[in-house]
Amino acid sequence: MENREQRPSRRSFMKSAVAAGTAYGAFSILGTTAKGAGKKIKVGLVGCGGRGSGAVMQHMTAAKVLNDKLNMGIEIEVVALADFDQGRCGRVGKRLKVPQDRWFGGAKGYHKLLDLKPDIMLTAAPPVFRPVHFKAAIEAGCHVFMEKPVAVDAAGVRTIMEAGKLAEKKGLFVVAGTQRRHQQGYNQTAQEIQEGAYGRVMAGRVAWNMGRIFHNNPMNPSKPEDLCRGGNWQLWVEMSGDHICEQHVHNLDVANWYIGTHPDNAGGFGHRVLRKAGNMYDFFSADLEYKVDGRSVYVHSMCRQVGNCWNWVGEQFTYEKSKPKDFKLSKPVCYSEIPQMGGGHQQEHINLLYYMMKGKYLNEAQSVAEATGTAILARDAAFTGQRLRWDDLFVKPSKKNPELFNKQLKPTALDFETGNIAYPKDGDIYHPGKKA
Repeated sequence: MENREQRPSRRSFMKSAVAAGTAYGAFSILGTTAKGAGKKIKVGLVGCGGRGSGAVMQHMTAAKVLNDKLNMGIEIEVVALADFDQGRCGRVGKRLKVPQDRWFGGAKGYHKLLDLKPDIMLTAAPPVFRPVHFKAAIEAGCHVFMEKPVAVDAAGVRTIMEAGKLAEKKGLFVVAGTQRRHQQGYNQTAQEIQEGAYGRVMAGRVAWNMGRIFHNNPMNPSKPEDLCRGGNWQLWVEMSGDHICEQHVHNLDVANWYIGTHPDNAGGFGHRVLRKAGNMYDFFSADLEYKVDGRSVYVHSMCRQVGNCWNWVGEQFTYEKSKPKDFKLSKPVCYSEIPQMGGGHQQEHINLLYYMMKGKYLNEAQSVAEATGTAILARDAAFTGQRLRWDDLFVKPSKKNPELFNKQLKPTALDFETGNIAYPKDGDIYHPGKKA
C-alpha cells in the first residue's frame, strides 16, 4: 500500500528546510536554546467552542505527558484566542490566563492572532473557515493542528492541498483531527497491509450510522451568529459540508488509507425525512470505486443520523487472504516509540509535539484533504443523482460539467469577512436530478 503521509528522515527534512531558506531543527523551530532548555511553544487557538477548547487542553496535556515520560521540558503558552463570537474566548481565556486584549472576535480575528506569531495554530472553527485559516497560517510560517473536515466544497479541498504543499516546502508540521491515524490498532493494520500480511484489499464497507444529533428547531438565520453558533453550524451544508463530511470523514479516511489512494468515482443517494432545521440530509449511501493496479475496488459508504434505527460506526474490509499465524512486521509500528495515552483525540497532539521535538517531519494535509474530498464526492453524487469523477472536482474542470470544479458553497469564509452573506433557508435541500 502506498504511504501517503510525508515522513522523510531527519536528514532529508533538515536539507529541505534549509533549501526553503529557513533554519529549522528541534530547537530553532520552537525558539529554544542550543542546549534545549526552556522549550516554550506559543500557541494560538482559532475556534473556542467545545472542540476547540478540548483541543487546546489536549495540547497542554500532550506536553505534560512528554515531559513526565520523556523529560522533554516543553512549556505551552497560549498567546491568543479567536472566535467569531468573542464571548466564547472567555471560557478558555480565563482558564488559561490569556489576557483579554488577546481575545479576538469576528470573522477577521484570526488575522490578529497570526500577527502575534504563534508557533502553532490550533483551528477548530466551523469547516467552512478551515481552508482560509489553514492557508493564512502556513503563509505566516505557523505549524498547524486543524480539525476535520477541512472544507465544505471542492474549491476548499484544493486550497488545503496547495497550502499543504507550501507547508512541506517550508518544513511546517501539519496534523489533522482524523484521529484514527493516531490510534495504534489502526496503524498496526495499515502496516500489516503495506507489508503484505493480507494480500490485496478486495472490497469494503464503512459507516457512521447513529441516532439523532443536535436540535431540530427551524432557525431562519438572519445574522452571521445564527450560522456560526455551536449547535447551529453543524446543520448547514454550507457551514459543515453535511454530516457525511463532518462525521463520516473518519471512516472514509480509513478506506483511503488502507486502499492506498482516493476513489476514482462515486455514485449514491440520500435524502431528508425527519429534519426540520438547517438543510442537511438525514442519510447517505454511496458506492465508491477505487482504481488500484488496473482493477476496481468497491467500498460501500453509509451514514445516517436518525433515531430508533440500526446503528453501526466502523470499517470492514475483505482481503485477498488471511494473515499467516507466523507473520511478523519488519519494523515497529508507526508512533510506537511515543507514549500512548487518552485515545486518538489526545494522541494526535502527543504525536505532533513529539515529532516537532525530534525533528521528524509530519504533514497530514494531503490525506485529510483527500478524506474530505471523498466525502464531498459522495455527497455531491447524492445531491445530483449522478456518478461523479474525482478528477472533475479536484484536478481540472470537465467540458461536460465544469461547474462541479468551480462551485463554491455560499456563504464562503470570505463572505463572512466582507459581510456579504447570502443566508440559506431551512429545508432548502438538494434534489437528485438537478445540477450540483
